[in-house]
Amino acid sequence: MLKLDIKEQNRFLRHKTPEEIIEWALPLTRKRIVTTSFGVYSAVLLSTFSKKDPDINVIWCDTGYNNYETYEHAQKLIRDYNLNINIYVPRRTKAFIDLTLGLPTVDDPKHESFTELVKLEPFRRALAEHKPEVWFTNIRVRQTAYRDLLDILSYSKEGILKISPFYYWKDEDLDAHVRANGLLKNTAYFDPVKALQSRECGIHLTG
Repeated sequence: MLKLDIKEQNRFLRHKTPEEIIEWALPLTRKRIVTTSFGVYSAVLLSTFSKKDPDINVIWCDTGYNNYETYEHAQKLIRDYNLNINIYVPRRTKAFIDLTLGLPTVDDPKHESFTELVKLEPFRRALAEHKPEVWFTNIRVRQTAYRDLLDILSYSKEGILKISPFYYWKDEDLDAHVRANGLLKNTAYFDPVKALQSRECGIHLTG
C-alpha cells in the first residue's frame, strides 16, 4: 500500500484543480479504481477521467434498486465515455431480497442487513478482485458529517489511498461546470441504502 504524508500533500493539493490533482496522482500506481453510483454529478468525475485515464477500472455497485432514470443515465455515460465499467451486484436477486427483507427504512433493524447484502458485500468483492492502491471518489465536504472530517486525500480502513479531486467544490461549482461542458445531471437519483443526503451509504466507512 502507498504511504504518503497526506497532511503535507493535502496542503500542496488544496488549491490545485481537479485535473491537476488527478495528474499528480496517476504516476503513483497503476493499481487504481474510480467508483461511481451514477448519481447527480457522476458525469463530472467520469467525463474528467475519460480524458485523463480512459482505461481506469470504473466500479459500480448496482444494488438493483436504482430508479429507471439512474439506469438510463448510467447506460448513456458508459456509452458516451466508453467507460471500462465493472459492475458488482448482490449475490441474491432483487425478488429474493424483496421477499426476505423488503425495502426497509433507515430506522428498520433490517436496514443493516439490506445494506450489507446490496452494497457492502459487493463492494468488498470489488476491492478483493481489483486490489487497488488508489481509489478515486467523488465525495465532497459538506455532504455528511463523516466526509467533513476527510480531505482531498485520506486513507480507507484497508489502507487504500482515497483521492477526491472535487472535494472542495460546492454544488454551484459543479452546476457551473456541468453547464459549461454540456454534461448530464441525474437529478432523479435516489439511493435506498443511504436514503437521506446526510447519511453514508456505507462503502466509505468500510472500504
